[in-house]
Amino acid sequence: MVEAQIERLIAEAYAAKEKAYIPYSGFAVGAALLGKSGKIYRGCNIENAAYSPTNCAERTAVFKAVSEGELEFVGIAIAGDGDDYLSPCGVCRQVLREFAEPESFEVIMAGKNCDYRKMTLAQLLPVSFSKSDLEMD
Repeated sequence: MVEAQIERLIAEAYAAKEKAYIPYSGFAVGAALLGKSGKIYRGCNIENAAYSPTNCAERTAVFKAVSEGELEFVGIAIAGDGDDYLSPCGVCRQVLREFAEPESFEVIMAGKNCDYRKMTLAQLLPVSFSKSDLEMD
């Protein structure tokens, strides 16, 4: 991704964070997912009193995109309330792996003051499990 795309994704992730439903943790997270089509899909974390049904911002963005027919992605930006960079949890990494090429998919972890850290999904999820692992010869 070029710098302008990264900056836009970070801005969209911060905007998505404002919609978070966080009555229990008080910790808002937003994500902005860039589809191969060029469309951006926002997601926020959505908590639940039972905790396990809680959904992360990254998965919310992926599920919105897939429900609209987008199945291939370029990258995602993640922004939160913390002072440090937020990386996707293991479940989110696996969901992203379903729809992304790990060597080229970029994960942008936004920090304070427009600072960010960028890694590929392959770096975050080495030796990943994918559709090809289910193919039978």
